[in-house]
Amino acid sequence: MNDTIKLLLNHRSIRSYLDKPLTEEQILLIVQSAQAAATSSYVQAYTIIGIKNQQKKDKLAELAGNQAYVAKNGHFLVFCLDLHRLEMAAAIESAKPESVEEALNSTEMFMIGLIDTALAAQNAAIAAESMGLGICYIGGLRNQLKAVSELLQIPDRVIPLFGLSIGHPANFSDQKPRLPISSVYHEDGYNQDQEQLAGHLHAYNQVISSYYSERTQGARSDRWTEAMTKQLQNPKRLYMKQFLMDNKIPLD
Repeated sequence: MNDTIKLLLNHRSIRSYLDKPLTEEQILLIVQSAQAAATSSYVQAYTIIGIKNQQKKDKLAELAGNQAYVAKNGHFLVFCLDLHRLEMAAAIESAKPESVEEALNSTEMFMIGLIDTALAAQNAAIAAESMGLGICYIGGLRNQLKAVSELLQIPDRVIPLFGLSIGHPANFSDQKPRLPISSVYHEDGYNQDQEQLAGHLHAYNQVISSYYSERTQGARSDRWTEAMTKQLQNPKRLYMKQFLMDNKIPLD
């Protein structure tokens, strides 16, 4: 097992950081690493906004659901799907507005932006962890995207998807056990043996229940299927489709 694999397998979310900012060199290397990620057809449909202003960090923490580690970290990045740059490129080349509009409004282009942004962010996360730093993804920014966009002066066709808090760990949290490989890796096609798949989930439920019970001295013993069902029964951020339409990403 090489050092890269060890780094990947050692990942855990860090939510408590020392009061020590990242250096400019660290920030630059993390962003350069993000840019080195694969990108569909060289589109590079993302923008990364670094947040140094403490008042903006504090406001983002509030908008994300009062998550303290959005405000207190070594550096905070906001990863945005960015189709605005493509629109600018087409204008420079005097492209036909109708065809540009059709392409930018397509579900395929939206998916390209999502995938490009996620790949870039994961490269950034791995780069940060390779420096001995800790990271935590912040999906809570999507709780109030209009307010986040206004705070960061984000134009149409740009969507802040998530944040990434980075810093020097104050302590290391436990790793959450992942699904068994047999649940996520199938060969030569999707395994549709429902009884077998359900068996994997029942076994995983026991692992997760034990993990929570040990971590909380018995105060919590959630099963994974129980937690996922609660999420499905309480849909979140149902305003998202309208927000995309308002920001000129209607998904034709």
